[in-house]
Formats: sequence, structure tokens, C-alpha cells
Amino acid sequence: MQPAYYEDFKEIKKKIWSMLDDAVTNRNSQFRIPVFVCGEQKDFDGRIVVLRKSDQSNNLLQFHSDIRSDKIPKLKNNNNASMLFYDKEEKIQIRLKVECIINHNNEITKESWKNTGHISRKCYLVDNGPGTESPTPTSGLKPELDNFEFTIEQSEKGYKNFTVIQCKIKSIEWLYLAAKGHRRARFELNNNKEYWLVP
Repeated sequence: MQPAYYEDFKEIKKKIWSMLDDAVTNRNSQFRIPVFVCGEQKDFDGRIVVLRKSDQSNNLLQFHSDIRSDKIPKLKNNNNASMLFYDKEEKIQIRLKVECIINHNNEITKESWKNTGHISRKCYLVDNGPGTESPTPTSGLKPELDNFEFTIEQSEKGYKNFTVIQCKIKSIEWLYLAAKGHRRARFELNNNKEYWLVP
């Protein structure tokens, strides 16, 4: 028996957003860690990010980053990016075209930082930014921080490096792999168009 979303645009969108919403809080969701690709011309680059917010009413997703990450200058040069999600149990892939907003030291980052746990703040306490060369293998942290022996007050020093990337979704491509026959659809959110594609 085929699921309700097999050939129904409304049900497909409902399924997509329920999976995205679930991924924000469910650590076992395969949608929790999408591939994020940004760059321009000959300098495209992909990495795994952790989904931190899903907001259907504003067609928005967001994740956290370090302001010193090399993705930041890439996004400043070209704020268009893509996100790729795949759930092998559900056999659903979604590909998003997004427009990114970099938030640093503003109300959005303050709110997100407040909700970021003590241990999760650790990666923003590194002395040098992500990707900095090192003469030896390192976490980038001072030894006393490496072992979680730091207070919530000490973790506040990381806020200066904390960044929230908001991804405004422009289009969604959905693919469902089914034994009866794959199905694929595209949703243009800017002009509310939706159509079927050959899988």
C-alpha cells in the first residue's frame, strides 16, 4: 500500500515539513544532519551541518556556525546555497535551494545562544578558527576546556564566535524511492508552483 504522499502535492509537503520539524529535536532523525553546499564558480564546498530550527510559516531552516569558518566569506560573496537531506528508512531525499542570512551578535544569535547547551558551546571556545593549520593533532581547545571542565560562565566567551545561519528556502525537490515506481516533485516557493518530474 502506497503512503498518502505518493501522488499528492499537499501530502508531500506535509511529510517534508514533519520530517524537518522532527529533525530539530530528534537526534536519531536522518534529516538532522543535512549536507550544506555553498561557494561560487570553481570554489564550491560541502559539509554536514546540524539542523537547529524548522519554520514552515517562513520557509526557513537554520543551523549554527563559527564566524571564523571558511563558509562565512563564501556566503558573504554568494548567499545562494543548497541543502541535501536523505532518509534511507523513509527512502525520501529532498534537495533545497536556499538564500542564506548570516546572523552574528544580534537578537537571533542571543536567543539561539541562550538555548545552546553547556557542552555544545565548547566548539566556539577554540582559540583559532575551524580549519586553521596546526603543527600537531588538536581539538583547538586549551587542556582545561578539552575535558569539559568549564563552567557555563566560562562558556560565555564563545558567544563572540557564535553565528546563526538562516536559510530561506526558494525551492524544494522531493524524491521518493518506491518499488511500485519512484516519484519526484518540485515546489517553487517564491511563486507557489508545483509540478511532477521524471525520477
